[in-house]
Amino acid sequence: MTKTDENLKAAFAGESQANRRYLAFAWKADEEGFTQVAKLFRAAAEAETVHAMNHLKTLGEIKSTMENLNTALGGETYEFSEMYPEFLGVAKQEGNKQATWSFDLANKVEKVHAKLYQKAIDAIKSKKDMEKVDYYVCGVCGNTVEGSAPDMCPICGSPKSKYTKMA
Repeated sequence: MTKTDENLKAAFAGESQANRRYLAFAWKADEEGFTQVAKLFRAAAEAETVHAMNHLKTLGEIKSTMENLNTALGGETYEFSEMYPEFLGVAKQEGNKQATWSFDLANKVEKVHAKLYQKAIDAIKSKKDMEKVDYYVCGVCGNTVEGSAPDMCPICGSPKSKYTKMA
């Protein structure tokens, strides 16, 4: 790997993190009644996404849908089988209840994502697209469901109102 490739990967990571951070800042600004500041944060977040996508394209890391699904499945599987269990152990050992909660929810949801990606891989192997369904995401834990939002999130127990339908 060249130094430029290393720099592109670092830039992709930084821009991706900035996007998420700015969206979190926008939520907080909205919560505090600063709607224009929130709008600025969302605009900057979108710009960071453009930067991140340009870096990822330059790296050649956007491939065929099947290759992208396999990459996604591998990432989700690593997260729930190795990364989050390790992070959970450390958080529990250190007595950090908030981190334990956050890692536990993410770990459970990554398993859901892996199953959904495997379903997509199976469909493509059959030379078909997936069945047309709506997806809903829990705004508390990130649980992702097909069809319709449940009355209560099976991961975190949040009510149906916490789910957002994805476009």
